[in-house]
Amino acid sequence: MVEGGIFMLAPIVVFVYNRPEHTKKTIEALANNYLAKESELFIFSDGPKNEEAEVKVKLVRDYIDSLPEKKMFKSVKITKAKINKGLANSVISGVSEIIAQYGKVIVLEDDLMSSRDFLQYMNDALDYYENNKIIWSISGYNLPIKIPSDYKSDIYFSYRGCSWGWATWKDRWEKVDWNVSDYNEFKKNKGLRKKLNRGGRDMADMLDLQMQGKIDSWAIRWCYTQSKLDMLTVYPVVSRIKNIGLDGTGTHSGINPQYDVVINNENKKCVFDNPGLNKRILKNFRNYYLSSFKYMLIKAKNIAKRVLGRH
Repeated sequence: MVEGGIFMLAPIVVFVYNRPEHTKKTIEALANNYLAKESELFIFSDGPKNEEAEVKVKLVRDYIDSLPEKKMFKSVKITKAKINKGLANSVISGVSEIIAQYGKVIVLEDDLMSSRDFLQYMNDALDYYENNKIIWSISGYNLPIKIPSDYKSDIYFSYRGCSWGWATWKDRWEKVDWNVSDYNEFKKNKGLRKKLNRGGRDMADMLDLQMQGKIDSWAIRWCYTQSKLDMLTVYPVVSRIKNIGLDGTGTHSGINPQYDVVINNENKKCVFDNPGLNKRILKNFRNYYLSSFKYMLIKAKNIAKRVLGRH
């Protein structure tokens, strides 16, 4: 977005809850970005869901309250929920509020370490692909999948969006039907289910779990609209994000080393282009999510066995 002939940087939105150490690492990594001091930061702090969470939520809020005076960013604005909204509702309402004002947004949660060029990568991508209406979103994270040795581009396209350090535009965000009002048609349509699973063979099952009330995910609903519209997400070949929250501390994640990556440390800009869909990368991408989903199911089954005393 250009205002008065000047390219405007996207606002950064960070969602935090009850992990003070993770939050601090996430913010400090962001502050170490080349564009941090030119960027506006919006922090949404969710309220505690129980008494146990109150202490850690307060620690998180004490930390974020100290940020404005440190002048790490152009500005810092903090919104504190009085009740526990949950991550999905927090993301939907928070992103909707900021993107309505700015037309674009960069989003992180409280457990994502970014490379120094993360904000540069995101802003450049938002500028480059803004008018390419087949692009749904930008991902800062890349899976630890094999990229063909003869692949020359710095980025690739995928059918699946990513919730670990991502960005999008107002016109894309507003297309989402958060109620998934056509779910009854989807659940019995093999063609639609197969289409959604182009981004990973766990996706149709995940949407089922969402609609059955067994999980609370904004991301699967976001990805479902992307699938219906046949739109793509831009991924970096070299990840700009590392998830540090897969250590058992998260509300929605257990210990899982499968997504661990080394983030970019080269001091050169990502070159954006339109490489089209690469079948080999897409196959590796889709199959990786299949193995990860199986891993989670096996882990859940083993936990259940231990709880029930079946060894």
